[in-house]
Amino acid sequence: MAYNFKRYDRDQMYLMPPSVADWLPEDHLAWFVLDAVQQMELSSFYKKYREDGRGGSLYEPSMMVGLLVFAYCEGRRSSRKIEVLCERDVAYKVITANQQPDFSTISRFRQSNGKALKGLFIEVLRLCAESGLVKLGKVSLDGTKIKANASLSSNRTQKHLEEEVKKMLTEAAAKDAEEDAEFGTDKRGDELPASLKDRHSRLQRLRECRSRLEKEKEETLSLQRKKIEEREAREKETGKKTRGRKPKPVDQVKQKQSKANITDPDSRIMKTRKGYEQGYNAQVVVTEEQIIIAEDVTQEANDINQLYPMLEQAEGNRKAVVLEEEIEALLADAGYCSENNLSKKASEEPELFIATQKDWRQRKAMQEEPPPRGRIPKSLSQTERMERKLRTKRGREIYKKRSQTVEPVFGQIKTVRGIDQFVRRGLDACKSEWSLICATHNLLKLWRSGKTCWN
Repeated sequence: MAYNFKRYDRDQMYLMPPSVADWLPEDHLAWFVLDAVQQMELSSFYKKYREDGRGGSLYEPSMMVGLLVFAYCEGRRSSRKIEVLCERDVAYKVITANQQPDFSTISRFRQSNGKALKGLFIEVLRLCAESGLVKLGKVSLDGTKIKANASLSSNRTQKHLEEEVKKMLTEAAAKDAEEDAEFGTDKRGDELPASLKDRHSRLQRLRECRSRLEKEKEETLSLQRKKIEEREAREKETGKKTRGRKPKPVDQVKQKQSKANITDPDSRIMKTRKGYEQGYNAQVVVTEEQIIIAEDVTQEANDINQLYPMLEQAEGNRKAVVLEEEIEALLADAGYCSENNLSKKASEEPELFIATQKDWRQRKAMQEEPPPRGRIPKSLSQTERMERKLRTKRGREIYKKRSQTVEPVFGQIKTVRGIDQFVRRGLDACKSEWSLICATHNLLKLWRSGKTCWN
């Protein structure tokens, strides 16, 4: 008796349906991304192209946008890996209409359209808002450290940088003399070898790092002079000596051993739970439905200076996507708490619920200490008032929502999608990449919700 197996033939004309529309099920993420890209305003991607059609043919910008968006949704960001997927993966073939852009084309498109790609965040947020997915009211602010595309071992002190710059300049002078002897002073000769070209690029980065460390040194000395002058002015005005330790003279101020990274000079050494790493501080403002409404990347390891800039961006984005509902309250951890931040708040701004101590201590205090009673003492500082508010029944109920909203977002980005390091270098490039990461986070939320404004 013959076996009843399904027949297969690798030499047949088609191993897949002849229509790309039949390659994936209708509810696949690839179709959703293509539909979403069609709803976006992409005119900024077309501005640099000639309208007369002259020159070599190029890949359609909307297709390239769809490719990057879909790849980032899947946590695929390496241009080389995306190229391979365009050759092998059915979903990527659908996105590109069976075209195969190479990795250099993908990389150049991402690099040359950094500002336009950053604008996709607002476009996706608008789609989420029009679909009824963005509900303001209470929002949470937090930051997370994202590793830079650079190693901690690439950091150098100012002394090391000066020695390396001097060495490279000496090597360059020797190379010039060698070429002059070989080709003559008036002839160029062959193109410089790749190794020397790379040296010029490295020399530029070394100079940037040295310049930054010199600037930081001058800022430290300037700050010390200001402290001394303010103390002297105060003593002269009051006629009394100011209490506390007297600032050291400027010439006695010891400089800490500052370092700069020669691979990515814009990145900084950041302290994390796992130790120190080279990276950036990525910020988000998130709704209770875990939709990101504001995002940014900063070089500052501390979050204190990010509170009001992020609030302003969230308000600007709210107006940009025409949301009538306003932000009523903002929740944040102790990294954003300072007397100045709590005193600066204007009456029309959202109510602040900011922890005054480390998160585990804050939760412990809120669980164990009884709610405060009676009138608020007038002598309390702004930080003490905030601590008191968080211990009230209302404060406890509101603040506990922070960990349920913003922390899962970082988990979804860094753990689920595996995006814990930038692939690009430089602050502006990383800002653009973080915007795209946040935009695709929101797009995935919209896809899973089943609510779309174009259905």
